[in-house]
Amino acid sequence: MDDLNQKVQQDLEEVINEWLESNYLHDGEVFVIGCSTSEVIGKHIGTSGSEEVAIRIFAAMQKLKQTTNVQLAFQCCEHLNRALVVERETMQHYRLEEVSAVPVPSAGGSMASFAYKQMKDPVVVEHIQANAGIDIGETMIGMHIKHVAVPLRFAQRTIGEARITGAYSRPKLIGGKRANYDNTREDCK
Repeated sequence: MDDLNQKVQQDLEEVINEWLESNYLHDGEVFVIGCSTSEVIGKHIGTSGSEEVAIRIFAAMQKLKQTTNVQLAFQCCEHLNRALVVERETMQHYRLEEVSAVPVPSAGGSMASFAYKQMKDPVVVEHIQANAGIDIGETMIGMHIKHVAVPLRFAQRTIGEARITGAYSRPKLIGGKRANYDNTREDCK
């Protein structure tokens, strides 16, 4: 397990550094984390939750938050309909609706349960429209990313044994072929 813990730590550092270098995260935006700690340790999703893995991932996400000032949202598992754990101030700022649930490892998942215990004033919300996020172990965060979600593939493709995918959102491109998307046409100056 020590080798796996070391790999998880190294993988997390790589992923956080790639997010920081990406310039896709901005002050005050919401960053959603979907995570199967079971997948990180090489087990089937939902079968072997690990608080030890959750501790490491939470610490890495706190580093990301401190560096970028994003607001974190930890996705619960399917047993809580993929609701999200956020700070109360995030809920209030984005006018989200609180739901009555407290995640535990068997209903919410080890990651969301750990995050709930560590946050200053945690609440659970049913829906959010995040600006970006990371899916660790194929937990399906897409439902929580603003339109238009753009998949982001980093050089670091796993955390532990879990495959990862990032996503960020971009504004919708509207207007068709006459539209100006990058302010470079002469008639826009």
